[in-house]
Amino acid sequence: MLDKALSIPYILSKNGTEWDELGNFLIGSYTARIDKSGRIKIPEKFRGIIEERYGKDLFVTSLTDESIQIYPYPVWEKLAQLTDEGLFLLKPNVRNFMLQVNLKGKHCEIDTKGRALISQVLRDKARLENEIEVVGMNNHLEVWNKEVLEAAIAEKPLTNEDFERISEISVRGKSE
Repeated sequence: MLDKALSIPYILSKNGTEWDELGNFLIGSYTARIDKSGRIKIPEKFRGIIEERYGKDLFVTSLTDESIQIYPYPVWEKLAQLTDEGLFLLKPNVRNFMLQVNLKGKHCEIDTKGRALISQVLRDKARLENEIEVVGMNNHLEVWNKEVLEAAIAEKPLTNEDFERISEISVRGKSE
């Protein structure tokens, strides 16, 4: 749906109410804490969007060992459908991907206090202790050790060439 006066795209939620442009995506970042049993309290803004748009089911995994990805379960299901074709799983790179994310990944649910459980294996790999950074990545969250995240960004800052490639992708992705 498009608000012609403001030219701002809107999406209808399950209950038929409109979300504003910023409510459509998981964007921004928040500092959070991980408790002794490995649960993180999902920042309220993120939790509200996830629960309203996708429900409470999550898939928690790591695509690399430096951070944890938290996918709303419907987003993960859509991503995993790439391998629904049976024989596609015989491709070594797809098989390796599925082995990695499913070996480390777990299905969980946001609890009544707004927390999600991250397994000890994932916490150890990503060096998650005490204060962490929860970063919105449009349709999922990434959880980082703050120092590791800052070092990763400092190690590979965005260049003019990166911005050029991103703008080319954005232009190609737009429908005219």
